[in-house]
Amino acid sequence: MSAKALAGELRLPLFIIRLDGVITKFMGETAAKLRLVFDALIETRGVYLFDEVDALGGERARSNDVGEIRRVLNSFLQFLEQDEPESLLIAATNHPELLDQAMFRRFDAVIEYPLPSPELARSVIRNRLANVPVGRLAWKTVDEAAAGLSHAEITLAAERAAKDTILVGNERVTTGVLIEALNERHARGHR
Repeated sequence: MSAKALAGELRLPLFIIRLDGVITKFMGETAAKLRLVFDALIETRGVYLFDEVDALGGERARSNDVGEIRRVLNSFLQFLEQDEPESLLIAATNHPELLDQAMFRRFDAVIEYPLPSPELARSVIRNRLANVPVGRLAWKTVDEAAAGLSHAEITLAAERAAKDTILVGNERVTTGVLIEALNERHARGHR
């Protein structure tokens, strides 16, 4: 969401780099695909998001590391240092503890998003439900269901509750529909 907001504010296109499409089992092919991404980064001004970068930037000193992925990480770090493009590069992870420390030195800023407090979770829910009628919500129950979810997961749950309410023809989003959507986000996170 931050990358989308930055792209909007900067009036630049947002490019999301899906690492599952970049990382391959063939030696050297992953680095070649990364080179294409960094060439595009120089050629086309935009906001480039490397999502789930821990798949690429894992600690090189780990004993279970594969040599090829270590070479890919080295290539990625070198690409980061080579040019000063007019593009904005963002890397996101839910597991910063897995990242090689060299990754942190290559970026100008590191922003951590802790899990939202109940007050902030309520604010996210109110914001996402602002355009749909909402019944009287049992906030204490909602707080309990939202605990442990990220901003993005709470946003998705609120949007899901609104869609479900509209699709079944109900007049208002209810506590039950919202709790169901929040519980679904918890279930998805534990798969």
